[in-house]
Amino acid sequence: MIVEPFMRSAALTGYADLCRSLAIPAASLMARVGLEPEILADQDRWIPASAVARLLELSAEASDRPAFALEMSGLRRLSTLGPISLVIREEPDLRSAIEVLLRHQSLYNEALNCALSEEGGLATIIVNLRLPETVKTRQAVELAVGVYHRILRDSLGSGWRPLTVCFAHPAPHPQDDHRRLFGPIVEFGRPFNGIMLYADDLDTLNPDADPQLLAYARHYLDMVTAQPPQTTPEERVRALIEVLLPTGRCSIEHVARSLHVDRRTLHRQLAASGLTFSSLLDTTRVRLATHLVAHRGRSLTEVAGPVGLRVAERLLQMVPGTLRMQRPRVACSGEPAPVDGQRPPKCQGPEHVPPAAARRARRGH
Repeated sequence: MIVEPFMRSAALTGYADLCRSLAIPAASLMARVGLEPEILADQDRWIPASAVARLLELSAEASDRPAFALEMSGLRRLSTLGPISLVIREEPDLRSAIEVLLRHQSLYNEALNCALSEEGGLATIIVNLRLPETVKTRQAVELAVGVYHRILRDSLGSGWRPLTVCFAHPAPHPQDDHRRLFGPIVEFGRPFNGIMLYADDLDTLNPDADPQLLAYARHYLDMVTAQPPQTTPEERVRALIEVLLPTGRCSIEHVARSLHVDRRTLHRQLAASGLTFSSLLDTTRVRLATHLVAHRGRSLTEVAGPVGLRVAERLLQMVPGTLRMQRPRVACSGEPAPVDGQRPPKCQGPEHVPPAAARRARRGH
């Protein structure tokens, strides 16, 4: 069974800034693939890899920049890889760092299927993506290759150049940006995607490595990898519902198709956990609508778009009471903010008086 791979939203680091510099609308492009701009602020959010691949293709087309993803790769930092970056920083040499990166690639991107090959004094980092055949991957592949190139150059110095950078897809026009980043030898239409370099380069020592910190970092990584998977069938379905709700295509058929299973298989997977698609859809709608109404002050029309009119109407009726009482309060007169279940501090001013009491006060009762 093929399951939709997910990736950390940190993969889109620098996306909004690059779109702004190229005068293309990041928010509307993200909406077209079912992603909300809010995910850019949470690097640990897991999102469908296919949606990211489609977003990169749309952005390259909108900006008329064949090297859009390569420009994004230049904005990445090692820290965007998450917990694994703590170990990589302390590995004694480049070879060890690359091996750790490859061994734990599912910690930051489930779509990656990369490998290191060495033969005859040459080393090749091979980059593959496990995505549906219907999804264009040119930009996603170039982003992954660009990130590996950035890691190599950070370790080997800004003057380092790979022997060859290979791509399986056809050559873009022009190729100036690719050659400016990678060097003069960039080949397209090859059997694989990847970077070729001298194997000796991998033996380059890390002058900043700290053996003691490495021990702590590896222990931390072991604890992270020992935790249960964060993308169970239930969590994947919830994530896809959140993605598809704003697009108006949130049906069990669409979700099953995104997970590359049929409807019956999806029913069976959820039933194993005592769940149904309808129950997940309803709870996700209510949670999303509650967030939109209570924390963003959206109108009925705005909330009804992603969650449905019936849910929106029910929640908006709650706003004058329960939901607004649940919103974070700012303590006044130096008093501490109230804790859940405690009576809020008495404050002066109509904004702290229930609506009915406020009307009576204005009438002089």
